[in-house]
Amino acid sequence: MTGEKTQGLSRGLTNYGDFDFSVYLRRSFASSMGYSKEVLKKPVVGIANSFSGFNNCHRNFPELLEAVKRGVLLGGGLPIEFPTISLGEVFLSPTSLKFRNLMAMDVEEMIRAQPMDSVVLMGGCDKTVPAQLMGAASANLPAIQLVAGPMMTSRHGEERLGACTDCRRFWGKYRAKEVSSEEINLIEGRLATTAGTCAVMGTASTMACIAETLGISLPGTAAIPAVHADRLRAAEASGLAAAKMITSPIPPSEVITEKSVENAMRVLLALGGSTNAIIHLTAIAGRLGISISLKRLNELSDSTPVLVNLKPVGTHYMEDFFYAGGMSGVLRELKPLLNLDTITVSGQTLGDRLEIDQGYIDHKIISKANSPLEAQGGLVALFGNLAPRGALLKRSAADKNLFEKVGRAIVFTSLEDLANRIDDPDLDITADDFMVLQNAGPKSASGMPEAGYLPIPTKLSQNGVKDMVRISDARMSGTAFGTIILHVTPESSIGGTLGLVQNGDLIKLSVQNKIIELLVDETELNRRRSCWVSDNQEVKTRRGYDRIYAEQVLQADEGCDFAILKANPESDEENLEK
Repeated sequence: MTGEKTQGLSRGLTNYGDFDFSVYLRRSFASSMGYSKEVLKKPVVGIANSFSGFNNCHRNFPELLEAVKRGVLLGGGLPIEFPTISLGEVFLSPTSLKFRNLMAMDVEEMIRAQPMDSVVLMGGCDKTVPAQLMGAASANLPAIQLVAGPMMTSRHGEERLGACTDCRRFWGKYRAKEVSSEEINLIEGRLATTAGTCAVMGTASTMACIAETLGISLPGTAAIPAVHADRLRAAEASGLAAAKMITSPIPPSEVITEKSVENAMRVLLALGGSTNAIIHLTAIAGRLGISISLKRLNELSDSTPVLVNLKPVGTHYMEDFFYAGGMSGVLRELKPLLNLDTITVSGQTLGDRLEIDQGYIDHKIISKANSPLEAQGGLVALFGNLAPRGALLKRSAADKNLFEKVGRAIVFTSLEDLANRIDDPDLDITADDFMVLQNAGPKSASGMPEAGYLPIPTKLSQNGVKDMVRISDARMSGTAFGTIILHVTPESSIGGTLGLVQNGDLIKLSVQNKIIELLVDETELNRRRSCWVSDNQEVKTRRGYDRIYAEQVLQADEGCDFAILKANPESDEENLEK
């Protein structure tokens, strides 16, 4: 046995102090699963499967898994599935983001610990894909991302429905008493009717498009609907490609580079994609020592048009995007702005791919670059004394009439405070005020939930108010819309300026100048700082993962990763107290 090529089941041997015995014992136990000796000699393609009964988006994974295995066998490899943590967005408390880093650790360590030569990552629901890419980037074993694919749409009367922009739209109508209890109950059962991720350009679809742009998913696979036969063919092709990468390895560090990350940022802006994607892309890139600057995001945004007419920015759905040309169409329109020499897991460069791919583009859904939906990118970072390290606004899904404005702050000190007072008829608030939510950032008790989409107070929504400026250190779903300023950094629960805002303070917003400013003089702010006390539970009183999270999670501008998991953890000691 000594001297055999270290691949397949001979990789990463369990340490018994006798390498030959380790191989002998491993093969002995593997034989109990019915493998022949010839099969056990083959290289191994691991399949990281995030299927769960608590993840509706992944309902199609058993069928996808079989297709991946077919592809691996076609490529001469041995497919071996292994489970990982699964993150079903709506089934996790307090929020799925809190467990993204845990899943990333799970993926990384299982790739390292188990004998595989390459890996297919099966994810979809929005935090699973970034978690898998973070883990795969750190493990740096040849990897291919396979996404679940988006849902198909449904119908309510004559109206087309898709989760989850329409979920929020109808809930807003229900709160405004434009929709009855009976009707909202009917709609509830019609919003999400197939396997797959949200049917709009939410975080899941945004991350699928980013994975394809980075080159770690196969070309043309991001937008295929979950229930379409092409999704199964994409799974088979992903398994085959993973097997081929064993003899011609292309590790994530060769795919996820400064150039491909910049391409991904361009695509994010052109999609009018999810604000969450900035946090996730920052964390993925950070695993390989690549920094993402919000000031650089603004530079790219100024020169990248919004091209994709999908909800929540436009009117269409992901299945329309698929038939309109999908990511191939977007990349071709953006070609002059992209780094074309980036390598993909297929072995092609992005430029090679675009030379070959000359498919159909429906310009009603994917605009031409010279006649875009918006001249500037969908996201913009704001800076000022309220957000010294930045905040994000999805301007393509916001009301431009609110972009240059000074408003009175109406402060909610927590999510509980928001829930208790938002519908109080005596709440002192007008449509011209700025709603401010504190203590919803990554180090807060709530763990940075998708709560930045603050509901319009009932007294205003019933009078026809559809949008107003809302500011927080929380996140919002990529399916949401509105003039919502998010990811304010540093967060309020660690002493950021957001935590010093009081009712009646004036706040200046200028999207044109990329400013978010609290109009309170520095003397008064220093006085408030001297009196400020954090409401956070003391770290030393926490236990388990909750304690690790509180100790290690970084701020939004660093991707909310753990300091110890970044490429250069020793350089992040100073951030642990921030």
